[in-house]
Amino acid sequence: MPTNRNVARAFRRAETPQEKLVKRKRAKAGSLNEEVRAEFKARYRNDPAAFVTECFRWGDGEGPSPYQIEIMQALQEHRRVCVRGPHGLGKSSLCSWIVLWFALTRDGEDWKVPTTASAWRQLTKFLWPEIRKWSNRIDWARVGRGPLAEGRELLMLSLKLGTGEAFALASNQPALIEGAHADNILYIFDESKTIPSETWDAAEGAMSTGDAWWLSVSTPGGPAGRFYDIQARKPGFGDWWVRHVKVEEAVAAGRISADWVEARRTQWTEASPVFQNRVLGNFSEGSEDSVIPLAWVEAANERWYAWQDEKPVLTFFGVGVDVARYGADSTILALRFENVISELRRFRKQDTMQTTGFVVGVLSAQKRGIAVVDVIGMGAGVVDRLRELGYTVDPFNSSTRTDIKDKSGELGFLNRRSLAWWAMREALDPQTGLELALPPDDELIGDLTAPQWRTTSNGSIRIEEKEEVKKRIGRSPDAGDAVVMVFCPQEKPAQKKRAGAWGVN
Repeated sequence: MPTNRNVARAFRRAETPQEKLVKRKRAKAGSLNEEVRAEFKARYRNDPAAFVTECFRWGDGEGPSPYQIEIMQALQEHRRVCVRGPHGLGKSSLCSWIVLWFALTRDGEDWKVPTTASAWRQLTKFLWPEIRKWSNRIDWARVGRGPLAEGRELLMLSLKLGTGEAFALASNQPALIEGAHADNILYIFDESKTIPSETWDAAEGAMSTGDAWWLSVSTPGGPAGRFYDIQARKPGFGDWWVRHVKVEEAVAAGRISADWVEARRTQWTEASPVFQNRVLGNFSEGSEDSVIPLAWVEAANERWYAWQDEKPVLTFFGVGVDVARYGADSTILALRFENVISELRRFRKQDTMQTTGFVVGVLSAQKRGIAVVDVIGMGAGVVDRLRELGYTVDPFNSSTRTDIKDKSGELGFLNRRSLAWWAMREALDPQTGLELALPPDDELIGDLTAPQWRTTSNGSIRIEEKEEVKKRIGRSPDAGDAVVMVFCPQEKPAQKKRAGAWGVN
């Protein structure tokens, strides 16, 4: 009686000579790949700059900039590197190169790469798409393996190899950062200016043992927080290598256009915090007499991005209308849905009836809402026509007196313009929890951070008049005025309740 083993042997087909040849070639190729892998790791394990310059397929004139090479060499030597600089210097590219270098040179060992950022969107929209992009430009023959497998090794927000993983973590969850232990660990803190101190402290524990590296890069914000402390070389942070990439270096490297720099200088003025942060890479939150800090506006921009991603259904409130007074100015419409300015619409050289038509178009489409219109000058005709058509209008006269007080109940306001701008300040204050969302419009950001304030001798808050701001920054802050008007509390009790329905009182 034949056994199962004998039956199986009887029916087993012998390998053909061709199959044997293929098998020998695969075995040889596998052996060669292992040799290449070993040589790759030995060559690049502690040299990220060499990995980037030699293991990516670069076109003519392409390659890392001199300051990026310097930063990678500093990471090799110091293990802790903190870099600040302007928008566009190549921070996300740099971080993506370092993630790929670390993962591929440690594969086969116990390794992890936690990546985090001040805003989740920085990871989902910039860093991890950049990692996927650069993985496609690696010379895999030099690495000794095939390209990363999409969906199995390279996912949307993680890179999983045989013995380790790179992954995204929210910066407000320090416990997850603290729990990321491995023999080889690399922390990437991208756009790290407002990452909480608790998260930095959580990562610190992993730096005491094993093969540990840390790269922090960001455009700067105000002079506060852990990122600032490291850049300022405060006591206790002497083991960090610190670098400020100047805008001139980024322009010379072809990363930033000199024309863009000059355009932003004209748009924002060199003294503004937004120009200092985003173009010069300096820490600045504006003068003490600025009405609205830049950091508050940037936080509102992040909430707008989140609103765009989620698209919740919101109730339309109304539209702020700043009517152009002069030839170079634009008429601005700011559309408000609850606590969100959904968009800004700009119109040039429109007469009263055309402007009215645009406002009517918005209100009729929503079938409700109020138009808050700057009534001074050309706006008076718009107000009159909207009333004739039966629409609800709040004629905004910046010089009108008001009895409304600030949140403390102690300070009054010189006029309605002062009330409107201070109400926006209080609504954007992170301590209030109102969570306004504003579009990341360059002109709007500049407008909101431009006005200054002071208190008068009779205990009233006075905001710079529009003409004063225009003289100082070289243009009219029309977008900012349209936004603050549509959030301004109204004097009439019935209207005040409506204006404050979403928390702005």
